[in-house]
Amino acid sequence: MSAPERLRVGLDLDGSLESLGNSMTDLADALTALDRCDLVRFRTHTSVRSSEESAPTLRRLWSPLWRRGLGRSLDDLLAPVDVIHLAGLATPPTKRTPLVISVDDLRPLREESRIHQRINQLQRAVRRGATLVASSATASHEVQQVLGIKRNQVVVVPPAVPSVALTSGGADLVVNVTGLTDWFLVLAPGLAEFAESQGARVVALTSAAAAQRVRASGLNVVVRPRADARAALAEARVVMHFSDGARFPSFAIAALAAGVPTIARSTAINRELLEGAAELVGGDHEVVETLREVWHDEARRAILIAAGRSRAIDFAPATAARAYVDLYRDVVRGWNP
Repeated sequence: MSAPERLRVGLDLDGSLESLGNSMTDLADALTALDRCDLVRFRTHTSVRSSEESAPTLRRLWSPLWRRGLGRSLDDLLAPVDVIHLAGLATPPTKRTPLVISVDDLRPLREESRIHQRINQLQRAVRRGATLVASSATASHEVQQVLGIKRNQVVVVPPAVPSVALTSGGADLVVNVTGLTDWFLVLAPGLAEFAESQGARVVALTSAAAAQRVRASGLNVVVRPRADARAALAEARVVMHFSDGARFPSFAIAALAAGVPTIARSTAINRELLEGAAELVGGDHEVVETLREVWHDEARRAILIAAGRSRAIDFAPATAARAYVDLYRDVVRGWNP
């Protein structure tokens, strides 16, 4: 079908929640600023927060079914739109409107959730014509393999990484621990020893469960919840991103945008997204030595800061908005209800 000159886009704000903010809200604001589509903001789960937002009629009734891709058709409950973009656990069916579903979190695909049955949910949506969006080429390959779907059923568009202020004069070693608590606990004594020698702190951003383990270890590490990510970044001299690769490395990219030299594990997703802008380490033996060099070598720090800020532009909300508008138009053109 042909796409109208100006699309009407329904955007679910209950989607990709990050420690730095809600990336779907950042995307919505960037889409509004871009002014290439008309946006209908709605929430499938949380409370409406402004007059610009709405909630589908009787959503509390339909929400349990929507998490299985079943229930009342969403386009019967919203103002008329040309395409609907979802990113959370709710994937309501539609009758007339194409769906775009962002899959930013791969954890439910790696270990099937008994509550949300994410794999079955996404497979059902694809069979009905939905387009899935992966945050990287690496993630796209994993989605295709796990769901058993074709390459053209998954497109790659990085999510909007929230804007952050430049960090100036930070003194902490900030470690973002996502799914690698055991590895962090092995490395933490060496990190703490180095930080102490510099009169600095190790600040670990972790889940509540990981925080308990870190505190119980007795290590000289300050533990902060993920909700404090923005405040911790403002006090960082170096950021370390320890992740299992199940989620897009938003915090690492935010650190690049803030001008903080960043060290990350040499995983497939980090090589794709961060190589050349962050220091990537392989084995345990490389971590402290790389940290020492990035901490002290001002020339190396200057190169990392410049490269990081340049790379972060690729993931700014405005960049994501332009890519999504083009995707929405392609999806509407190819839609056969």
